[in-house]
Amino acid sequence: MALTSRTLNLGSKPALIVVDVVNGFTDPDCALGTACPEVVIANKMLLAEFRRQRLPIFFTTVVYHHKNQATVFRQKLPDLDCLKPNSHWVKVDAALERRASEPLIEKQWASAFFGTDLSNQLMACGTDSLVVTGLTTSGYVRATVVDGLQHNYPVLIPKEACGDRGQTAHEASLYDLNKKYADDVLLSDLLVRLRLLTDQ
Repeated sequence: MALTSRTLNLGSKPALIVVDVVNGFTDPDCALGTACPEVVIANKMLLAEFRRQRLPIFFTTVVYHHKNQATVFRQKLPDLDCLKPNSHWVKVDAALERRASEPLIEKQWASAFFGTDLSNQLMACGTDSLVVTGLTTSGYVRATVVDGLQHNYPVLIPKEACGDRGQTAHEASLYDLNKKYADDVLLSDLLVRLRLLTDQ
């Protein structure tokens, strides 16, 4: 018997969560990174529309201030140790031109919600739905999407604005997320839906 999966709606005040589009993940010179200029470009397009409508925007980064943070995660993936405070690797990719008014959420685990105050900030903004983008689809994006659903938000994922170290992992993760936790959508379709908000 086929699993029934329904389409989720974009609310009247969506928030954009740009997950870990930082130098450590966009620069292949870092062990954690991969070249993904198309993902950066897609995020720039989304940011332009959210900024035009003055909708909430949140960026995330991964930072480890001391050796006792996320010890098991870092034991599993020791390359994470390069994500030190104020280092080049933890800074948002300059191409996104993050503004001072756009909060930067520091985290130590995969999800943007876990161990952060993101949920409180979303509630304070009156957010009613989420658009989640970033790196990587199978890791930090997936964890954030699932937690977004668990905070009872409809979540939309523009496929071109996410990326992974391999296309197979990217596509498999989007397929699974779309079936159970969120809607994966074309960037062009999402931009149309966002522009319609100004007509409501």
